Amino acid sequence: MAKEIERKFLVDPKKLPPLHHPLRIRQGYLPGCQTGTVRVRISNEEAFLTLKGRTTGITRSEFEYPVPLSDAEQMLTELCSSHFIEKERYLVPYEGHLWEIDIFSGKNSGLIVAEIEFSEENEAFATPEWVTAEVSSDPKYRNVNLLAYPYCDWEI
Repeated sequence: MAKEIERKFLVDPKKLPPLHHPLRIRQGYLPGCQTGTVRVRISNEEAFLTLKGRTTGITRSEFEYPVPLSDAEQMLTELCSSHFIEKERYLVPYEGHLWEIDIFSGKNSGLIVAEIEFSEENEAFATPEWVTAEVSSDPKYRNVNLLAYPYCDWEI
């Protein structure tokens, strides 16, 4: 079974290193899955359909499949809600791990989240200076929830 083991952190943008070669991501979610999420994602010129189970701790089932770009465009238009997550993702290696830094736009503009994936839940890792608070267990930072309650509506 495919597993995703991931932790999420907020980022201090003033401390970020120079970022290069963004992946431009647009994604939406198909409604109606009661035991997880079904995501359609376009990343630059590639497209994927991803099924994710419920999160337990920092682990959940994840199955991802490439789909034709034209199919993903149609799924986003016809099957997903009218709102999308839009962000640029930067891949930053740091002391043996690859960090994914997501800089959100649209209704989530101003939000920057860094994710790191592991092969096991208790894996040791070094924290870069630009990482601040961990938000792995806070559901409002999940992309699917950012559609219903976007960052622009938060009282900060």
